Amino acid sequence: MHDISVPFDAGTPEWPGDTPFSCGWSWQMSGGASVNISRLTLSPHVGTHADAPLHVRGGAAGADRIPLAPFLGPARVVDLSSVTGTITLPHLQHAGYTVDAERLLIRTGHTVASGAFPGHWPSLAPDAARALARAGLRLLGVDAPSVDDRESKDLAVHHALFDGGAFVLENLDLRGVAPGEWELLALPMPMGAVDAAPVRALLRKR
Repeated sequence: MHDISVPFDAGTPEWPGDTPFSCGWSWQMSGGASVNISRLTLSPHVGTHADAPLHVRGGAAGADRIPLAPFLGPARVVDLSSVTGTITLPHLQHAGYTVDAERLLIRTGHTVASGAFPGHWPSLAPDAARALARAGLRLLGVDAPSVDDRESKDLAVHHALFDGGAFVLENLDLRGVAPGEWELLALPMPMGAVDAAPVRALLRKR
């Protein structure tokens, strides 16, 4: 079993300009309270998380309507850390992707689990994202902070996946995971009608 989650804590870099994780105390036993009760402030995008369509589209479904089925089941891990630009279908196929994969996890080598927010990362070409969704992809997961390029403003990969009925899992830690077939268990938390939900993501060998 591999825990591929990036923690939600003060040591995890947030997207520049986003709300970092911070923790305070509402009650403390050291101050005479009967229990310790913490108080959290954070963006749901700090650690490993599932994006909701609401993240990129006003009025769309929030995290309370993310289905669970795409986040549970067989998943293929591919290593594309040698790719420096746009990830194309030939890149994926060369790395071992086949069209029967319903869940695809891409290791780019650019993860916040390293302790620093990456300056860039390779991202999937939008036409490749559309092709994957048409072929039956239900979930795309990446170790990078986004399935789109860092400088993207139209977030075309998000849109292509959501339009095709696929979902998005970001900020994974795939550093200790070999490419190949795995079983994914990565349930989004029931967070209400917000734009993303924290996830505890696990892989076990099939």
